[in-house]
Amino acid sequence: MWSTIAAEAVAESSLWADALKADSTEEPVFSSLAEERFRLGLETIYEGYLVHYGTPRLFEPPDPDTALLLGDYLYAHGLVRIADVGDVDAVADLSELISLCSQLRAEDAAGDGALWAATAALLGRRRLDEARAALRLRGDASPLEAAARDAVGDAAVDDALAAHSGRVL
Repeated sequence: MWSTIAAEAVAESSLWADALKADSTEEPVFSSLAEERFRLGLETIYEGYLVHYGTPRLFEPPDPDTALLLGDYLYAHGLVRIADVGDVDAVADLSELISLCSQLRAEDAAGDGALWAATAALLGRRRLDEARAALRLRGDASPLEAAARDAVGDAAVDDALAAHSGRVL
């Protein structure tokens, strides 16, 4: 998975090649909660999120402008991967994820970990509208976390949230 993300980014732009870390950390965070067919796209999008808001595993952009462009490239490339799977509902879920994460970051609000976990665990199933609304409107991430735990179990969600908390700023 990691070599695919890196190789395709390097092939796309010399900027991404220059931003590639010499010693990468190949730690999956949320993809283990998702169906196999979504994992590469999901981790590509998550790497973009980390480029924007945390400590990326594969890349180390030299400046904020490159980080913004690289993060957006990874978002778009991950969405293309998910679209290639042929699941329109999964693309919609990920679009909602990216949008709501941007809102949370702009408001300096918590809840992104639960949002990532629930989205990964229930990707494409159209079961997160009410839980996302609770986060968006009331800042309540508990319905998202509960949905993730119901879908994949406590241990998997705990592991993903712990890994996530060590990567975001």
